[in-house]
Amino acid sequence: MKRFALAAALALGLIATSHAGQASNDATTHFQAIASGDVQVLMRGYKDNAQFQWLGGPLDGNYAGVAPIRGIWEKFTKSQGALKLTVDKLEESANINGSTVTANVQFEGKAPIKVRYVLVYRDNMIVSETWQIDPKLVVAGAAPQAAALAPAKSATY
Repeated sequence: MKRFALAAALALGLIATSHAGQASNDATTHFQAIASGDVQVLMRGYKDNAQFQWLGGPLDGNYAGVAPIRGIWEKFTKSQGALKLTVDKLEESANINGSTVTANVQFEGKAPIKVRYVLVYRDNMIVSETWQIDPKLVVAGAAPQAAALAPAKSATY
């Protein structure tokens, strides 16, 4: 009986571990789609009733549902064009009910846009997104002077 319980616990741990990485991968794809201006790929990740909080800048507001979210991304990508992407401190918390991914992200084109990002996933789809513009945010790897301090989980695309 103890062996069964141990095997079940190990199996559940392995499932949780493999599940935990999915949201981080999806978040990375999401960030890359924003940077490349690919609204079609970007929108594949949202549940129909998703909520998007954009805090700061000219697009500040609350957007509920895929149509308003698509509209804001179309407006953003049209105005910005292709952007250089740097992702730092990507972290994921997961359990059987869903996952939360947080990251410090910098999009750089006409000007750097530093964003504290929070994505909440249920059933592997975004249900909540927070885009917090933070001009003072430190994004390792985004600037030459910060590159030497970049932790292992930083990536530039």
